[in-house]
Amino acid sequence: MQSHYYAILSRMKNINRWGLMRNTRNENLSEHSLEVALIAHALALIGEKRLGKNTKPDKIAVAAMFHDTSEIITGDMPTPIKYYNPEIKDAYKKIEAVAEEQLISMLPEDFRDDFREIYSPDSEITAYVKAADKISALIKCIEEIKMGNMEFKDAEASTRKTIESLDMPEVEIFMNEFIDSYYLTLDEQRSI
Repeated sequence: MQSHYYAILSRMKNINRWGLMRNTRNENLSEHSLEVALIAHALALIGEKRLGKNTKPDKIAVAAMFHDTSEIITGDMPTPIKYYNPEIKDAYKKIEAVAEEQLISMLPEDFRDDFREIYSPDSEITAYVKAADKISALIKCIEEIKMGNMEFKDAEASTRKTIESLDMPEVEIFMNEFIDSYYLTLDEQRSI
């Protein structure tokens, strides 16, 4: 049987994020998912190496890679709309679940249980992915502000506040060790 799953996933590069904001550079869903996976993996490594947790960095990175694939079907819902009120948030969660199940149905039968696990990770994995997602949003804000786009100034402040409220030592360590480098130029990053 022919499966269209991976061909559909390749369309992630056609879905732009931050639709309500004027962007100096568009960010697509594929780029975002890779960045979230890299950050989530780093957070899990911090948890494992520095805090003695059993975090499963590889599993967390895979969950992060696939965390927004439902947007291939739903499109990217802007955050202010998605979280406007509990009813919209709950309805969108249901829509995402239907979209994920539609994607899973495109897979060969012997892959489906594995992907159901990826799409429905436990709460620990979800916490790492959500934290990485917020850090990725902060990085986008930093990049836009560096390009002179003050449209992202308020988003940067509110995203930073959200990150600070996560109360995850891994996030605090990541922020202290890695985030300032995003403010530097390439030459400054290379000289360190």
